[in-house]
Amino acid sequence: MKKIFKSLLVISALTFFSPQAAMAHAGDYATDTAEKLAHGIANTATGWAELPKTMIIISQKEGIVYGLTAGVLTGLVHVVGRTAFGILDVATFMIPTEETVKPEYIWEDFGKETSYGK
Repeated sequence: MKKIFKSLLVISALTFFSPQAAMAHAGDYATDTAEKLAHGIANTATGWAELPKTMIIISQKEGIVYGLTAGVLTGLVHVVGRTAFGILDVATFMIPTEETVKPEYIWEDFGKETSYGK
């Protein structure tokens, strides 16, 4: 009886954590995984561009001195964030999820500061 219960528990856990169950609400599985892989590759390759982007945005809002100091530090955080999420998206592209980095690609809205999460 214990073996049957353990087997059913393992099967239900595998079913629950499968990519199909994770994306039951989404559209086409192949399209979703391809988009996630594309986002991951693009964000990994262009993560470095967050530094000048953030410096420009902060300089326009707060002034050149603040942009060259705090903008550099904030930009470095965004470089690490976009690149790390890009690597994570490439590593887990078989499990489609909502896009974490907004804007999805760095070139989509170059005047908007990057945010993470929903």
